[in-house]
Formats: sequence, C-alpha cells, structure tokens
Amino acid sequence: MFTGIVAGKGRLLAKRSVGGGLAFDLEAGFDLSYPEEGESIAVNGVCLTAYNIHGRKFSVDVSPESLSRTTLGGIGVGGNVNMERALQLSDRLGGHIVSGHVDCVATVRDRRPEGAYTLFSFTFPREFSRYVIEKGSVTIDGVSLTVNSCSSETFDVSIIPHTLQVTTLGSLKRGHKVNIEVDIIGKYVEKMLLPGDSGASEGDSGTGINPAFLAENGFV
Repeated sequence: MFTGIVAGKGRLLAKRSVGGGLAFDLEAGFDLSYPEEGESIAVNGVCLTAYNIHGRKFSVDVSPESLSRTTLGGIGVGGNVNMERALQLSDRLGGHIVSGHVDCVATVRDRRPEGAYTLFSFTFPREFSRYVIEKGSVTIDGVSLTVNSCSSETFDVSIIPHTLQVTTLGSLKRGHKVNIEVDIIGKYVEKMLLPGDSGASEGDSGTGINPAFLAENGFV
C-alpha cells in the first residue's frame, strides 16, 4: 500500500527479457534506509517487488500483465521514473490510499501554465470515468493528485512547482502516456452496490449494502 507521495526519482540502469516479462535494474535517487529483500516499491505507480538490493540499486521483475496495462515496457535505459516505498503504519497519509495496481493508461492532451502552477489535461478510457470525480483523487505515474474537473473521457489536474521538480511529471508533453490508478474506494463501493452476484454464499439472504439500504438508513 502506498500514498502517492513520491519519495524521489530513480533511473533505469538496465532491462532484459525474462520469462515473457522484463527484469529492470534500477537506482533510487534517495537513500533506501533499512531495505528488505522482497519489499514493495512503486515505480511510476506500479507496485513491484525489489530484490538484489545493494545500497540504492535494486532489481524488479515486470510481469506480462503489468507490461500490458502500464507504460513500463516503453521506458528506455537511462530513463527516469517516480519511486515510492510502501507505506508504514507510522507514516503520514499525505496523499490517498494507493494500491500500486494500475487501472489504465492515459494520454497528455494539453499542458499550459497558469500563474505558478501547470495545468494538465488527460484523455483516458471512458469505462474508468465513473471512478474519477471532481475534487477526488487520482494517481498519475505514482503521484497522488486532485482532479480539478472531468468529463466522460478527460480530466484536468493542477500541479505545483515542487511536484514538477521532484517527479517525472515535469517532463510530460502533449502525447505522452502515463499510468493511471483511480481511487480504490470508489471501486469497492460500486462492487457492493451492483445488482446481481455480489459474492454472497449460498443461503445468504442477500441483505446488505444496496441503494434501498442506504435510503432506509438516511445515507441517500
């Protein structure tokens, strides 16, 4: 589990094909204090397992599933990536709850300055639009951001200078692809409210959280 508050940028040192996927050798741009073999590190928002950790350098495996759903396969040797280590229970939750399981890829539609800020507009698959709401949270290449506005196929975010400096978002241009993770809470709520099979066991009365229950108890 992560927060979307990127610890810093890292660099891809090498990549090679392994068993239908890829293996990356990476170097973090910050100290990995008390590293543990097998710990989770988010790379451009993708939760990966670190091994062969030596100082700031480590390796990860990228499965075919991750390659098909993210932009990781397109990163070239020498390219920069955003990195975040897994959340500790004692940490501040400065962003929002991020799983590191990317939902889709979005494309930079526009980038423009507005005072000290930079406004980005993205296009993304329509089927994920129901999870993106105005003033809600979205993760872009591992960075937790607030949605300014959205439609069925686009959303906008405003990014402060500090975020542009310490993450790879500062290098984004029109047409660039990014990894998107929508707010996980919305997906769970939707699952509970959907009619039909909700995973209840045989003999279950079917009573649970649904629109009728919410209305009856004053939530809607």
